[in-house]
Amino acid sequence: MSGKIIFTSLFFCLAACLFSCKQSDPLPIPTPVETGDIFFSGYYWNIKNSNGTQVGPGPNRFANSSSNIWLDSNNYLHLKITKSNNIWSCAELISVKEFGYGRYIFTTGSDLTTLNEKVVFGLFSWDDYSFQKQANSEVDIEFARWNNASDSLLLTYSAQPVWFDNAAPYPERTRKPQMQVSKLKGPCTHMFKWSSGKILWETYEGNTYPGNNLLATWSFDSTNVARRKLEGGLTSDAIVVPAPSDSTNVRFNLWLLNGIAPSDNKEVEVVIKSFKFLPF
Repeated sequence: MSGKIIFTSLFFCLAACLFSCKQSDPLPIPTPVETGDIFFSGYYWNIKNSNGTQVGPGPNRFANSSSNIWLDSNNYLHLKITKSNNIWSCAELISVKEFGYGRYIFTTGSDLTTLNEKVVFGLFSWDDYSFQKQANSEVDIEFARWNNASDSLLLTYSAQPVWFDNAAPYPERTRKPQMQVSKLKGPCTHMFKWSSGKILWETYEGNTYPGNNLLATWSFDSTNVARRKLEGGLTSDAIVVPAPSDSTNVRFNLWLLNGIAPSDNKEVEVVIKSFKFLPF
């Protein structure tokens, strides 16, 4: 066989090998799958468990138990303060997803007008890592009588830091708005709109946002005085409107003020029908 024929044969064999043995495209890097203890309203959440010790807020014992946190057949979230062997356990749910500026919206589905004066229920933003710069990036919507059984204004909006232990707290950073409190017996939808330099809160009657009947509203902006958070012997930088960071989550909790049992010695349960976050 001539050299030319051999060369031609080798060329075609090599070409065939190159085309037939072409490497496949690299596999895409897998996206981490978000998981948690419970899946509610389109998000995964973890249940706070203090393993029998008392921690904040309160301090209280927080239990990872289906007796304290569960979903019903409608996929509504139930939080419950329970008593077992004379020990009270509270409930807190922590979003797996981090959140930032936007609208935080949730709908309550139980009668909140019967809350004992020792009980606090709320939704709030929180960041374990932003204490120094942003006072834990905390914005609150809470329902409580704050140890005053005769207090009829159950709703509290707050932009932390609010220093409750101070003899002269920061009154401009928290508001108990005048409202038709009896509407809290039925479903209500609550929202805070968090933006740079301003927070707006709204509460509507019913299951939707925005609803037809605005029950309460308040706003807090950068024209206020900068304040420092004091906690555990530490002092944060002075801030006006807290800002989120890349590790800020959202939480629901139901707990006992100062860790003291309800004055009526009864267990407490609340229902949250939905939660929604609308980013800007």
